[in-house]
Amino acid sequence: MQPKTPTRHRARSDVARTPLTPSIISGLNNVSIGSTFAGSPKKQTGKTSSKSSSSSASVFDTTNPFIRPPSRAQSRSRAGSRPGSRPASPVKFVSSSTIPVSEDLQRQAGEGVIRKGGIESRLDVVTRDYVPPPKSEPKRSRSTPASSRDRFITMRDPESEVAATLEQMSLNPVSASPGHTARLIEATGVPLNRRILSYHEPPPSTSVDNTLTKQLECVKPLYARPGSVSTSTGATTNKTRKIPTQPERVLDAPGMVDDFYLNLLSWSCQNAVAVALESATYIWKADSGSVVQMGEAPEGSYVSSVEFSGDGSYLGIGIGTGDVELWDVERGTRMRVMGGHQSQVASLSWNQHILTSGCGDGSIWHHDVRVAKHKVMELLGHSGEVCGLTWRSDGELLASGGNDNVVNIWDGRVGDVGEGARGNARWTKRNHTAAVKGLAWCPWQPSLLASGGGTNDATINIWNSTTGARLHTLKTPSQITSLVWSPSRKEILSTHGYPTNSIMLHTYPSMERVAEIRDAHDSRVLFSAIGPAGDMVVTGAGDENLKFWKIWDAKSAESAKKKKDDGERRTNTTNPHTLAIR
Repeated sequence: MQPKTPTRHRARSDVARTPLTPSIISGLNNVSIGSTFAGSPKKQTGKTSSKSSSSSASVFDTTNPFIRPPSRAQSRSRAGSRPGSRPASPVKFVSSSTIPVSEDLQRQAGEGVIRKGGIESRLDVVTRDYVPPPKSEPKRSRSTPASSRDRFITMRDPESEVAATLEQMSLNPVSASPGHTARLIEATGVPLNRRILSYHEPPPSTSVDNTLTKQLECVKPLYARPGSVSTSTGATTNKTRKIPTQPERVLDAPGMVDDFYLNLLSWSCQNAVAVALESATYIWKADSGSVVQMGEAPEGSYVSSVEFSGDGSYLGIGIGTGDVELWDVERGTRMRVMGGHQSQVASLSWNQHILTSGCGDGSIWHHDVRVAKHKVMELLGHSGEVCGLTWRSDGELLASGGNDNVVNIWDGRVGDVGEGARGNARWTKRNHTAAVKGLAWCPWQPSLLASGGGTNDATINIWNSTTGARLHTLKTPSQITSLVWSPSRKEILSTHGYPTNSIMLHTYPSMERVAEIRDAHDSRVLFSAIGPAGDMVVTGAGDENLKFWKIWDAKSAESAKKKKDDGERRTNTTNPHTLAIR
């Protein structure tokens, strides 16, 4: 046997355990509470013990839910009894529970002892805190984006991303180098605490000056194609009137000047076409197809106008320097030069032996080609360049149109004239609002004069030269560059510039459009002339092409009569074999 270990060296587990009875537990509770407030481990006197007992009676352990606080009567009895005496019996409780509560159970519950196998051991003890159920997320529509997801990258976790915050984008950052920051502010002119991009007040309204607006309105027709006119090439005709959509023949005319105020095309009664190309003049003969050059303008100048005489034997050529040249067509020689104008001669017209010229300074001269002193009269009635000029077939009236938007009708019956003679206009019309270049006398009613205005006007007016009245007015979609009356039908043809570049045909007197060739040229149609047979019209444009169009049908009776009178030497009809499609 091993020797017993002394009591002071034994482990606490080796000490014999005394079973706890209710009376011992009650005594231990009183002793522990009393020792807590004793204040000294020394032996207490009776007076002191009574104080401790009274103080211990007022102390109660609130951490044990099974201990019921004692009443005042119990506290007094406990204070007067001896420490080892039996405690007072507990107060009986009345319970409405289905489990019967005995006096022993109540005493044990008040003392805080749970017996193994007793009723108190079968109570449910909460071992975990209360966890509320998860809240269900409200349903959202497809158009409402999720707040915790990226709209475009659905796999991105926004919590893991480091986004810039307002604090990081502060407008007042702490600069590590204030001097450098100050130099940057001075160089850029941007304050430190002001945004570079920000909203400002709207700009001030435009000035009252409407000059630019008026100018844009003036040039608007050059760029705006009317809605009723198609952009495709073709012809618009009615049911009773049809014209070919393609020209009968096309000639190249390289170097043709694209100038609205010039007149560079003429067709003679001998079936010859004169055209001016820069500084040279050429004659194309339709019967043979041959081309003859009629000299050149002086160096540094250009040809500004051409016009055949009534019999087709002579050709008048206007030069940019102001001279007027006279050429013999059959011989191909220059007969004379008639000077005197101070500016370009943009228009010419013949009346027997009188060649009338319109100058850029607004003056009109009559040249008698038979005499040395060729200037026999001067007509002053325009303040701008004379760009339209035509004699009536009987030679009694002369019509002129100028860049001053004026149409003048002059009396040709002047009697004996001299070098210093002056003439006054018989009628002056100021109804046009743009330059008047297109002028044409009606062949089957000599008193009718047609005039056409430029871009800002684009209007055809029909005048009665006897009374001076305006009979008809027709508004067209673009500037009018030339006018031609039909000798066999009551129709008038007009050529147009931007934006339609078309050839239009209207009836008279209704002025109804019966046909239109849209985009007849790639550029504006500037010049036109009618053939001797009255069926073909040649047009010239800025695209450097001459195109021959069959607009009317020539009367066979008139053609046969002319052929009989002129014989084999001269023909007044167009040779269909020569003008075949190229």
